[in-house]
Amino acid sequence: MSDMSEVKKFMRMPPVIEATGNARQTIYDNMKAGTFPKAVRIGPRSIAWVADEIAAWQKKVRDERPKAD
Repeated sequence: MSDMSEVKKFMRMPPVIEATGNARQTIYDNMKAGTFPKAVRIGPRSIAWVADEIAAWQKKVRDERPKAD
C-alpha cells in the first residue's frame, strides 16, 4: 500500500504564472538558471510543478527581500 502522505499537488503553467507573477519565458529561463523549481513530466506532452516547491520558492523570495528601515 502506498503512503498517501507523500502525495503532493501539481500546478500547471497558468496557476504558476498567477502565483509567481512571472511570465512563461521568465519561468523557463529561471528553471534553466537553477533559480526556480524544475517542472516534472506528468504525461507525454504535459509538465507541472510541485505546489510545495513553488510555495518554498515564494517564501525564499519573500525572505530575501530587503527589510524596511
